Amino acid sequence: MADIKPFQCIHPAEGYAARVAALPYDVYNRREAYEEAAKDRLSFLNIDRPETQFEENADMYAPEVYQKARELLQERIRDGVFVQDEQRTYYLYELTMDGRSQTGLVACASIDDYVNNIIKKHENTRAEKEADRIRHVDVCSAQTGPIFLAYRRDEQIQAVTARIKQERPVFAFTSKDGITHRGWCISDAADIDAIQQAFDGISRIYIADGHHRAASAVRVGLKRREQHPDYNGNEEFNYFLSILFPDDELMIMDYNRVVKDLNGLTKEEFLAKAEERFSIDKCGDARKPEKKGCMTMYLGDEWYHLTVREEYRSADPVEGLDVSILQKELLGPVLGISDPKKDARIDFIGGIRGLSELERRVHTDCAVAFAMYPTSIAELFAVADAGRLMPPKSTWFEPKLRSGLFIHGIEE
Repeated sequence: MADIKPFQCIHPAEGYAARVAALPYDVYNRREAYEEAAKDRLSFLNIDRPETQFEENADMYAPEVYQKARELLQERIRDGVFVQDEQRTYYLYELTMDGRSQTGLVACASIDDYVNNIIKKHENTRAEKEADRIRHVDVCSAQTGPIFLAYRRDEQIQAVTARIKQERPVFAFTSKDGITHRGWCISDAADIDAIQQAFDGISRIYIADGHHRAASAVRVGLKRREQHPDYNGNEEFNYFLSILFPDDELMIMDYNRVVKDLNGLTKEEFLAKAEERFSIDKCGDARKPEKKGCMTMYLGDEWYHLTVREEYRSADPVEGLDVSILQKELLGPVLGISDPKKDARIDFIGGIRGLSELERRVHTDCAVAFAMYPTSIAELFAVADAGRLMPPKSTWFEPKLRSGLFIHGIEE
């Protein structure tokens, strides 16, 4: 059963949350990170991307860069921008975008649950991508980027959540992108016990987003176990910072595809080959697909509606995903993209950027764009439950969790 525990949270002092909160470190390229960090010295991006404190041509993975992150974090604690709770608590974190809200439980999850697959994954991780966050967590002795976890709705947890949200939040602000953020502290012993008991009955937790951050936190925990062979399992390094959301509150957006060329085919030849596996109709204007098994395509200044022919559908949890069908039946055999993870001819565009971005890319550097119907949270759960992996770029979650609002220290 899931071991989800309260912790002594390090968080912005009253009045600082809006200035500190930052988008995840990996949504920025290096140039963007420098520009964003320079806007406010208290932005957590200065700590999350510590290379911004050095010249732009400096080695962003040098030891002194990670040491700078630790120094900045300790400085913010000393000057009172961050404070640490004296007791172990949970927090609630609500994000509201376009009138739709989702509320997660801020807590620590067990590295043993990760290793033993109680916390289920749907993506592979790459060691080179983990290396940076491993060093960041290890040198800072703190987990600063929460892992986005999901679980099937539990009424006991929902009852506590609903009651706590009637209280005054400990922070509330609207970020520049229009997302409203609110947080509440859960400190009552009875509420903490109720939440822990509820998770004692939950046997499966799912990583929605943050596979590399999770893997990095776990690797640091395992490393510290080796350094402390007398560990008893209760040390903070045995747990990692997480925010857990009930499945019915989550929204997965479409993750769309653009391709640079038609693999030597004319528009007419490409449409003829695509029609072997999809029924194709002109849309007349830009529109998103309305149901699973459908996608829309922008080609030659025209929008088309594509529906997968019945014989090419599948009940398999992975092969039946729309992104899998597009890859297997069109991108691979017709456009020659055998490995979308490595092929430079394909690019992926999060649905948050809209259909106009697909049109723009086709007008500038691409030949065709595909707007996908979003993968559902039920499909994500089914893939993870089967012990399988999703194709790359299958899910795009919005809104993004902010870093710096909740920090888990692992110093022993």
